[in-house]
Amino acid sequence: MNAPKPVSRTVAGGVAKLLPDVDRPRAWLLTVDDAPQSYVDLDDPLRLEFEYTRMLAHVLELAEPAGEPLDVLHLGGGGLTLPRYAAVQRPGSRQRVVESDRALLDFVTSRLPPPADAAIALEATDARLAVERGPSGSADLVIADVFGGPRIPGHVTTLPYARAAAGVLRPHGIHAMNLADTTPFRFLSSQVATFAAAFAHVALLAEPAVLRGRRFGNIVLLASASPLPVTALARRAAADPFPARVEFGPMLRRFLEGGSPVSDARAVPSPEPPEGSFSID
Repeated sequence: MNAPKPVSRTVAGGVAKLLPDVDRPRAWLLTVDDAPQSYVDLDDPLRLEFEYTRMLAHVLELAEPAGEPLDVLHLGGGGLTLPRYAAVQRPGSRQRVVESDRALLDFVTSRLPPPADAAIALEATDARLAVERGPSGSADLVIADVFGGPRIPGHVTTLPYARAAAGVLRPHGIHAMNLADTTPFRFLSSQVATFAAAFAHVALLAEPAVLRGRRFGNIVLLASASPLPVTALARRAAADPFPARVEFGPMLRRFLEGGSPVSDARAVPSPEPPEGSFSID
């Protein structure tokens, strides 16, 4: 049997590649301009290799209504890792995936098609536009993993965006956003302030080294109109192979210092990652 070979395609964001995992016959790493985007194992959709996807998966598992199918809006498609995960872990869930890069979406779905029996709708459009046009109160969970290259576009970091996202969610719904930053956390502070202005409850989830500013890395920002499941989430995150910590309530004050809600006029992309932060050897 021939070993799988890497494949590539030029997409809007650069050159996308699917690199086979030499240890797993139907597992692939998706990169864009050599920056890792997603890991997908077609034989085991519950296998999550990136720490931030594991953090988002914990949120997905705890989302209300407990133990029932969810209505999930995914902003950013990548390799469709979390939609595949949700289809197994929360069977019957109705999922909508929004990806602005149509060529990337076509590349992924042609090579790694989503399961035919899963209710996963795919749409090539802008993330903010999808939120602003989304039906009110239609989602239990919004997962925002929106990157233009290695940075988060400014137009999904603003108070108008956060308010639009709040409108799409049901009262118990959670907005979970993958961010990236490091000390002095100016970008993170602006995002905590922005979402705290639109939602009653906000929390952060990240590896301790990232929260201490020891390295640049992913931080998941959670926001909801209802109390977040911080106790259960903290237990799950601490027991993960990539242990993470939940920051909420008074612990968030240090991340609010100097931060203020971001208007559309002041919006800027997230900081450029230091060289090598998300690259592969």
